[in-house]
Order: sequence, then C-alpha cells, then structure tokens
Amino acid sequence: MTLAVVGTPGDRRPALFAAACRSAGLPAPRLVRWTDVLRGVPLSFAAGELVRVDSPGEDPEADALLRGPGAPERVGGGARWHRTFTAALRRLSAEASASGARVLGDIDEIAVMFDKRLTHARLLSAGVPVPAALPGADGYAALRSRMDEAGERRVFVKPAHGSSASGVVALQTAPGRVRAVTSASLTGGRLVNSLRVRSYETEDEVAALIDLLAPEGLHVERWLPKATLGGRVFDLRVVVIGGEPTHAVVRTSRTPMTNLHLGGARGDLGAVRRALGEDGWRRGLDVCARAAACFPGSPMVGVDLLVGFGLKRFAVCEVNAFGDLLPGLTGLPGSSAEGLDTYGAQVRTLVQACTT
Repeated sequence: MTLAVVGTPGDRRPALFAAACRSAGLPAPRLVRWTDVLRGVPLSFAAGELVRVDSPGEDPEADALLRGPGAPERVGGGARWHRTFTAALRRLSAEASASGARVLGDIDEIAVMFDKRLTHARLLSAGVPVPAALPGADGYAALRSRMDEAGERRVFVKPAHGSSASGVVALQTAPGRVRAVTSASLTGGRLVNSLRVRSYETEDEVAALIDLLAPEGLHVERWLPKATLGGRVFDLRVVVIGGEPTHAVVRTSRTPMTNLHLGGARGDLGAVRRALGEDGWRRGLDVCARAAACFPGSPMVGVDLLVGFGLKRFAVCEVNAFGDLLPGLTGLPGSSAEGLDTYGAQVRTLVQACTT
C-alpha cells in the first residue's frame, strides 16, 4: 500500500497520521504540500497511490494563497478561501485520477462541510436534528428583522465558511439591550481573531460587528440552551470512522464557545454518560452516525453534538471534514477503535478495506 497525504510540513495532523502508519507496519506516507497544490505545481501521483486530504492547517503561506494577502489573524476572507480550496480539491482529484491514484474521501462532500448553510440543509433534509436556521440575514438590520419575525431573542451568527469559531457571535437581545459574545476583536473598523472571548453591549458595536461579517455570507441558527456539567456548559465532538462513532471528547466552557483553543476544557466523558444514561448516550451516538451518513463518501467526519439543557434533546451544529485532531484520545470502550487514537483507527480501517 502506497500512501500520500496532502498537508503542511510540520503540522501535527500529517505527523500523527504518519506515526499511525508506522505503528501499523506501513511506510510513512509521502507528503504533498498544500502550497504546491494551491500554486498549481504538478503533483506527480503514482499509479495505485492512495491520497489522504488533510487540513492546510495554520500555515501562513497556504492561508495567503487561500484567502489572499493579509494578516493571518484577520477575520474574513472565507468566501475566497472556499472558492480557492474547492478549486484546488477538484484539480487534486483530477490529477490523481489521471495518474491512476485514488483520493480517500469525496471532495464534493468536503466542500459541503466547509459551507455551514449547505451542511445544515443536507442534515435537515435527512431528518438529522439541527438548530432551526434563520436564512436571509445579510446585515444587522436584516438579522434583527428575521429574529423578530421568528420570535427569537438568542441566536448564533456564524460566517458561512468559517472554522475554529472564527467570527462566530453568540447574540442575545432584549428590549433596549443587546449583547454579542465573540472571540473577534473589533479594532479600527476591522475584525481580528483573538484567543480571548469578549462581549459587545452597545447597538453600534454589535451592528458594526455583524455588518463586517455579513458580506461573505452568514449562517444564523437558534441558540439551543446547552446542558451543564459542574457549572460549565458542554457539548461533544464525536469522531465517526467508517460510519461508526469511535471517539468522543467533552468540551466545557463558562462562555457560549466551547472550543478548546478559546479557553474551553476537556470534560469528564464518564460523567456525561452517567448523566445521559445508557439510552440517552446511545441516542446521542445514533444522531452522530446519522449525521455522518449524510456524507457517505467521507471515511471520517467529526460531528459537533449539542446536548440540550435537561439532557433530553440533541442537535448537530457542525460536521467537520478534518475533525480528528484529538491527540491522546483513544477509542470508546466496546468500539472497534478501543485502545487506538483517531489516526490509528483510520489506518486500521484503511488496511482492512484494502485487504478484503
């Protein structure tokens, strides 16, 4: 078996996948640089080579090729990022096919997962529970109008093509009051990503924040009150490999954003399972499996599962094409990945598929 990984040198993702390959007795995959793909460099795949597509990561050079020149920490450029990224995926797939190589995963599904509006629509049409969406918000005034029409006072506003909570706003309104919680720093008329979650509480600031995000497309959804664990709200990232939920991590926070890089912390999975009960736990995993089934050509997805206040309701808020970066996390007891990390489980599934 000959493998190649499209990734970024020095990034943890291809390094962890290569380590999993070596542990399975396979040679380390050849690394194809995302910057070469984005620049149009001939990729020279070998016949029979299996090509894993990984995230471009946080490489400033790749970011500039995807979003255009500018500070890497800026918020925005997601629409251009998506156009450039999907065009690069199509070229990558075409070159691999012409050489007799095969891309592991469906590139069209990856493109959908990087558009929150398309992902939400696909899940909804399949009957997977999702927070209700409020379409048609192309600015702050339109957003407030849509919220009034829907009788909503709390929503999440997300850039359509964002990731890692970049530009995400948790918006609350009440007569005469407004509050927006976000990691985006509004400075000098522009937005910059920050590792600190902050609040804006004046109408002018919140309007400026939303109007800066809106031109590249927004996905707005009802704010589902989350369950709490030890005084902190939580959700789950569940990795689904080959249709089976294999790994899960609890993400807890004192803010509406549970992302670990924004101050969130890993929670006690055992405590969550006990709180849900075995029936509730199985129902939650089933929702994740149903979400993954909406992307049948993707051997792995990461599902972000919301657990509603009261522990009775579930909803999927994200499906991630590159949602497997969970270092040190081994598979769920009783799953086919027990004792393996997310990369080891994927390598074993790949080896089994190639030997049957």
